[in-house]
Amino acid sequence: MSRNLSPIQQLEQTIVRRYHEQLWSPFCKAIKRYQLIQPGDRIAVCISGGKDSMLLAKMVQMLSRHTEIPFEAEYLIMDPGYNRENRERVEANAKRLEIPYTLFESDIFEVANSQDKNPCFLCARMRRGCLYRKAQELGCNKIALGHHFDDVISTTVMAMFYGGQLQAMPPRLKSQNFPGMELIRPLYLVHENDIINWKNANGLTFIQCACRFTENAEHDHSGSKRKEVRELISKLKETNPHIEDNIFASIHNVQLDSMVGWKFLGKEHSCLEQF
Repeated sequence: MSRNLSPIQQLEQTIVRRYHEQLWSPFCKAIKRYQLIQPGDRIAVCISGGKDSMLLAKMVQMLSRHTEIPFEAEYLIMDPGYNRENRERVEANAKRLEIPYTLFESDIFEVANSQDKNPCFLCARMRRGCLYRKAQELGCNKIALGHHFDDVISTTVMAMFYGGQLQAMPPRLKSQNFPGMELIRPLYLVHENDIINWKNANGLTFIQCACRFTENAEHDHSGSKRKEVRELISKLKETNPHIEDNIFASIHNVQLDSMVGWKFLGKEHSCLEQF
C-alpha cells in the first residue's frame, strides 16, 4: 500500500504509525492534558530550522486536518541572520515537509552577538519578542515552540543547580509584554531521542539551532550548562532508570506546605504565613 503513497504521505505515516506511541500519541496527549488548543485559536508555529520545531510544524499541520477542535495555524520562519547555507536548508526542509511558511528577517544575531555578556540570553529574548510581534500582525493569539520533554527536565535541574530556585518550564504561558498572547509547547511529553530516531528514519538533516555559532556542525558545546546537566541526568539514569520521569513528575506534584518560601504571580510567600 505504501507504494501508492507520495513521499510526503509516507513521511506522515511514520509519525502516526511507526512512531505513533513515541510522537503522535504524546503530542495529542499534551494538547489535551494541558488544554493547549481551544476552538477558534490561530496559532503561529515558530520554526527555528531545527528538528524539534520542524516536527512540531508538521504535526500541527496534520492535526489541523483531523481534529474536532477548529483552529488555524500560521508557520513562521524568522531569519535572525543565518548564513546562506543554513537559510537554504531551513527553507528546503519546510518545502520537503510541505509546510507553507511565512519568512521574515531580523538583525538579532548581529545585535546579540555584539554583546560581551549573555549573548545567548539576549538572542533568545529578542527572538521571542519578534515572533510575538509577527504573530500578532498575522492575527494569531498563540505562538507554539518546539521545546520537548528533555528540555523540561533539564531546565528544572538547571534552575535548581545554577539559579538557586525551583522553577519549571510550563506547557503554556501568558505573555507579559503582549496582552492576549500565549505561548504553548505541544511537544511537552515527547522525548528528544524519539525525534532523532524519526529524523534519521526519514533521512532528514536539520540545522542545529537558531544560532550563528552552530553554523559549523562540529561546533563545540562542551561549555554548555544544559549539556552538562543532560549528561548528569544520563549518568544517573544508569542506576535509576526512572530518574527522568521522576524529575518530570516532581513539577506536577509540588508540596507547597513543605516549602519554606515560594513566589506566585510575582508575589513572594513564606511558610511563616500559616503561623
